[in-house]
Amino acid sequence: MARTNGGIIGKVNKASFGKCTVTLKTSTGSFTTQPGTRLITSVVVAGGGGGGTDWGGGGGAGGLRILESKSVGGNTSVPVTVGGGGAGGSSAIGVNGDDSKIILCSTTYTSAGGGGGAFVGANCGAGADGGSGGGGGQNNAPGNRVGGSGNTPPTTPSQGNDGAPARPGSPVPANQGSGGGGGHGAAAVVAPSGGTGGTGGAGTDVSPYFPGTTIPNSGVYAGGGGGATSPTAGAGGPGGGGAGTASYPSAGTAGTANTGGGGGGSGGLAGANGGP
Repeated sequence: MARTNGGIIGKVNKASFGKCTVTLKTSTGSFTTQPGTRLITSVVVAGGGGGGTDWGGGGGAGGLRILESKSVGGNTSVPVTVGGGGAGGSSAIGVNGDDSKIILCSTTYTSAGGGGGAFVGANCGAGADGGSGGGGGQNNAPGNRVGGSGNTPPTTPSQGNDGAPARPGSPVPANQGSGGGGGHGAAAVVAPSGGTGGTGGAGTDVSPYFPGTTIPNSGVYAGGGGGATSPTAGAGGPGGGGAGTASYPSAGTAGTANTGGGGGGSGGLAGANGGP
C-alpha cells in the first residue's frame, strides 16, 4: 500500500503584493495565498514507483509538472493532494506511486505516480507505465522485458520519461541486467554491459523557478530508481532515485523521502519503496 507524504508541491507567489512567498507542501491539505497574490508558479511532484523484486527493475520517478504563472485569487485556500510512494514488489511488480494534485481557480492539475519496476514473473517482465516508467526486469533470453512508458497519461510539457528495458542474455547473470526507472529530466540508461544494472533517469533541478530560496534536496526532484543486478547494480538517478541491489537476497534502496524518486530494484526480497 502506498505510503503518505510522497512528492513535494512548491509554490511561489508571483505578484508585487504576494511578496514572492514560497510554500512547500509535503502532505495533503491546503495553503492560503497572500492577500495580494494574483499569479502563482507551482511544481507538483507525484510519488515514485516501487522497485521490482527478484533482480527487479527500478521504479519510475513520480511525474513532475511545472505550472508557471497560473491565475489564483488572493487570500484564497488552495487544496493540494500529495501522493505517496509506491510499495516495492514482493514476488511482484512494484506498485505505482500515487498521484499529486493542485486545484487552481477550479482547474485540477495532476502529476501521475511513477511506474513500478518489473518482476520477471509478472507482466512479461515489463516495467509499469506512469509519470515516469518503471525499468524492465532481468531476463536470460530475448523477450518483452521492456521499460514502462513515461508521461502516462500525457501532459504538455512532458511530466516524465520512459524506463529502460532489461539487457537480455545468457548465462545468468553474466550477460544480462535489469533496467532503471525513468526520471523527469531523462529516460533511464540501458545497462551498458552484462552483469550491470541500468542507472535510473536523472531528475530535474527546479531551483531556477524559486530564485533566492534554498530548496530541499538541492532543488533536484523526480529521479528514477536503479536496476538490481549482480555483480554491479544500477545507481539511482539524481533527484532521489534509490539504487538497485547487487546481492541476493537483499533489498534495493528506497527513493528519498519527499522527492518523488523511484525505488531501487531488489534481489529476492521485496523491492524498495518509491520516494514518499
